[in-house]
Amino acid sequence: MRREVGPLVLEVLQGDITQADTEAIVNAANNHLWMGAGVAGAIKRAGGPEVEREAVAKGPIPIGAAVETTAGNLPHKYVIHGAVMGQDLRTDAGLIAETTRSCLELAEGLGLESVALPAFGTGVGGFPVDDCATVMVREVVGFATRARSLRRIAVVLFGDEAWLAFRRATNAALGN
Repeated sequence: MRREVGPLVLEVLQGDITQADTEAIVNAANNHLWMGAGVAGAIKRAGGPEVEREAVAKGPIPIGAAVETTAGNLPHKYVIHGAVMGQDLRTDAGLIAETTRSCLELAEGLGLESVALPAFGTGVGGFPVDDCATVMVREVVGFATRARSLRRIAVVLFGDEAWLAFRRATNAALGN
């Protein structure tokens, strides 16, 4: 699914975020930035341990904030680590919204044209995927009016449930 949102293109894709055709990918991180399971584990496996070492050296960060690291063995310029949860590995709609904004603002600050986001907090964090989709799509649509360098935001999802949830949220936000 590909939709125009002001100067941006929003893509809702199913696949492996480590293979996204974007300048940066986003890690759904905890505030200490250690990389265990879920998206973080996949990025660590594909990018190599140096991605986690570099991230942990920048932590801890406030929940809702984001930092960038190099991408290690990945074909991207950066990995952006969005702290969507603390050490309790829990999140909520407010933290997902704040983290989404922080990641998009950091991508802008880095002068990037494209970034891939995961469904924040829906794996390890246990947040409902439909609610996550509504929150994240709302933040992307709101961000579009402030976009300067970013031209493409891909939400790369694992599994049919998440993909369908983000399609529904995108259609609801932008109309069929």
